[in-house]
Amino acid sequence: MFYPAYIHSDADGSASGFFPDVPGCFFAGDSLDDAFLDARDALVAHFETLLEMSDELPLPGNVEMHLEKSPDDYLGGQWLLVDIDMKQFDGRAERINITMPRRLLAKIDSFVSEHPQFSNRSAFLAEAARRVLPT
Repeated sequence: MFYPAYIHSDADGSASGFFPDVPGCFFAGDSLDDAFLDARDALVAHFETLLEMSDELPLPGNVEMHLEKSPDDYLGGQWLLVDIDMKQFDGRAERINITMPRRLLAKIDSFVSEHPQFSNRSAFLAEAARRVLPT
């Protein structure tokens, strides 16, 4: 999932930024590149804190929405899209028993065997559900 971040460079070469959709989440670095690298770490740490406090994780908006809503807040900087694997925030796994057509199951098994990012059927089905359901 991509979260937009807004970042400013300072005269000394350092940079800092924030995530408009994630109140209180800031990042910085001694250079623009360092700040880019810190952005993902800041977002992950912020999300972990929100989960510990039993808060919901905010969904990302898009850059155009932010520019339409308050264009003066975004002058002189640049946008960065930070890709976060939301699977790390899912929580404990739970075993379930499901029924589905054998032909569909065969297609899933074939797809999983051809795509190593899915370790098994469960990983595939979980990812398919994440893509369809709102977080």
